[in-house]
Amino acid sequence: MELYWSPASPYARKCRVTLIEAGLEDRVRLMTAMGSPYDSSGMPVAHNPLGKLPTLVRADGCALYDSRVICRYLDAVGKGGLYPEPPHLWETLTLEATADGITDAAILMVYEARMRPEEMRLEQWVEAQWEKATRALDMLEERWISHLAGPFDAGHVALACTLGYLDLRFAAREWRKGRPALSAWFEKVSARPSLAATAPPAA
Repeated sequence: MELYWSPASPYARKCRVTLIEAGLEDRVRLMTAMGSPYDSSGMPVAHNPLGKLPTLVRADGCALYDSRVICRYLDAVGKGGLYPEPPHLWETLTLEATADGITDAAILMVYEARMRPEEMRLEQWVEAQWEKATRALDMLEERWISHLAGPFDAGHVALACTLGYLDLRFAAREWRKGRPALSAWFEKVSARPSLAATAPPAA
């Protein structure tokens, strides 16, 4: 199998962490790809017409895309146990969706700064994205710490990758402030071998 990815992508990092957790590293070749919303020429468009990362090409040539689909597939193949059976599955999937939603908002903020000419940037729109992220972070601090203290699952993977991305791109916004439990969890989980091995590059 081949995994098209980018070292700075939190979505691709989710897949790499899942690879390690599922014991599939020796079965997947990493293929670095780069692009932007304006230029998909360096992306695996022959496999994923949306021109997005990550994209997993299976041994039979069929492609899977969207990190949640890929992670679920890899976990199933490797029997990694990151997706529990119902009823606990719904909490895991909701945590994963929450983490991905924070990442979505953060990436839109990055695109606003990188892709738009300065005179066309909307600060109000940027702050609206960050407000989404902070609401979700506050909820995680208030309601999800007991789940985070439980067995390591796909939701943990997604959230750890999301918080790592906030450190990479938005360290000055200090997401840890006022969230001591979430901060302590992230510090502890970051030492897990699969996360330590896939830490994003320095900004």
